[in-house]
Amino acid sequence: MTIGSQIAWDDTVLPFQLDASDIRGRIARLDGVLDQMLKQHAYPPQIEALVCEAALLTALIGQTIKLRWRLSLQIRGTGPVKMVATDYYGPTEDGQPARIRAYAHFEEDQLHQAEKPFDLLGQGYFVIVIDQGAGMVPYQGITPLTGGSLAACAQVYFAQSEQLPTNFALSYGRSQMPGGQPHWRAGGVMIQHMPKASPFAESGGTGEGGLLVASDIVQGEDGENWNRVNMLLETVEEMELIGPSLAPTDLLVRLFHEEGPRVFDAQPVRFGCSCSAEKVRSSMSIYSQKDLRHMTTEAGIVTADCQFCGAHYEFDPLTLGFDAPKPHDGA
Repeated sequence: MTIGSQIAWDDTVLPFQLDASDIRGRIARLDGVLDQMLKQHAYPPQIEALVCEAALLTALIGQTIKLRWRLSLQIRGTGPVKMVATDYYGPTEDGQPARIRAYAHFEEDQLHQAEKPFDLLGQGYFVIVIDQGAGMVPYQGITPLTGGSLAACAQVYFAQSEQLPTNFALSYGRSQMPGGQPHWRAGGVMIQHMPKASPFAESGGTGEGGLLVASDIVQGEDGENWNRVNMLLETVEEMELIGPSLAPTDLLVRLFHEEGPRVFDAQPVRFGCSCSAEKVRSSMSIYSQKDLRHMTTEAGIVTADCQFCGAHYEFDPLTLGFDAPKPHDGA
């Protein structure tokens, strides 16, 4: 693959379908997006790895949401890592890029170098929120942290909340091209059995803690198709997922050529934050002037920093809060 085609595939999600087995999926490659996310923070390597995995999952899952919708991934733990949060904003128009952002909250003095990044979460929950926009109640699905990885948690979420057999093959790490600087790069494949008219797993599952797994949902011919495609997915190698020498279309043929792969338009993904001074001002509207005095610095201002992009905002406290004077019409 040439440098030009590598750049064309970086920061994209390619949807596909396997016609012979009734399975759909996505292939994602993230590069510059991760750099822009991580450069806002000085995360330790273990935290960077968690953020990269969460961002990759969010890009793979989020590609299916509609224009102007938002998908959020929230991983909440009781360990040194308290939260990893991501947002995926659907394109504003057809053909436009989607936007993604991410951040992590953790207690740095409690991190242990020997532990796997996932283990730093401890017990907790894996949450997916889909916001369809103004006037709509967001959908929220929650499953426990389980399986030793965020990808395993996502698989349980789809089995438990939507009864859709789902699997992921992910790879991420620091990469360096000859003469270049080291940076994070990620790639992954998501496969999912096409939904049926109605789910038929009616009781507890056979997974950890009675959670549903794919074998509880698909049986018979569907189960055979699902198992066969998963065996093919298991043959994928780390460098095939993150490139840079293999295009996603070529990877599909290499893995699933007998399954009738069919690709659709690739979705570009860019780093993007939705924060603004007006949104911060709106969030401050619940406070009184008395409350705001406790937030005011010695310099006489109220400050706010965006956890996602690092943007810094400063306000006159007299212009904030529910009892602030309202501007005159035309002012």
